[in-house]
Amino acid sequence: MDNEFENKISELRSKIMSFPDFPKKGILFWDIFSAVADGRTCKLLQSLLVDYTKKNFPDVEAIVGLESRGFLFSFSIAAELGVSCLPVRKKGKLPGDVLSYAYELEYGSDILEIQRNHIRPGMRCVIVDDLIATGGSLNAAIHLLKSCGADVIGCFVIIELPSLKGRSKIPNGIPVHSLMKLD
Repeated sequence: MDNEFENKISELRSKIMSFPDFPKKGILFWDIFSAVADGRTCKLLQSLLVDYTKKNFPDVEAIVGLESRGFLFSFSIAAELGVSCLPVRKKGKLPGDVLSYAYELEYGSDILEIQRNHIRPGMRCVIVDDLIATGGSLNAAIHLLKSCGADVIGCFVIIELPSLKGRSKIPNGIPVHSLMKLD
């Protein structure tokens, strides 16, 4: 990687805060919102996300953002690239014909949903989230998209926590890209 990219990542990393025992005891929560609270860092992150997506997924047709931070970033990327932006949300947050998937996460369980009518068979999708920890949310989103006939060409996260082995839950053949690894 080039020095300019590494300098941007270093600047972004310097703004990310961690909070022990949130949302429950034993969890170390990495907060991307502490970075985007600064306007300069917010703009820097947007450019990193867009440039990285253009470089690694040039034929993407839809950016799929995961509840709740992922879909905030997905809009920015999709708007810049001129492609679809599709949210994956928690149960009961999306209207219309939705597909649901229950999954386990690092501090409980949840159900994610996606609106079926915005996805066409073979649609080339990239899933975006702020962080991969145990991989449950990304795996659930992949399951939802594949159930709708989409082609998941990759997952893209800002932060990866390698010690939690989240990549191991992602089906073979689907690359996971992360801007930084923290532990």
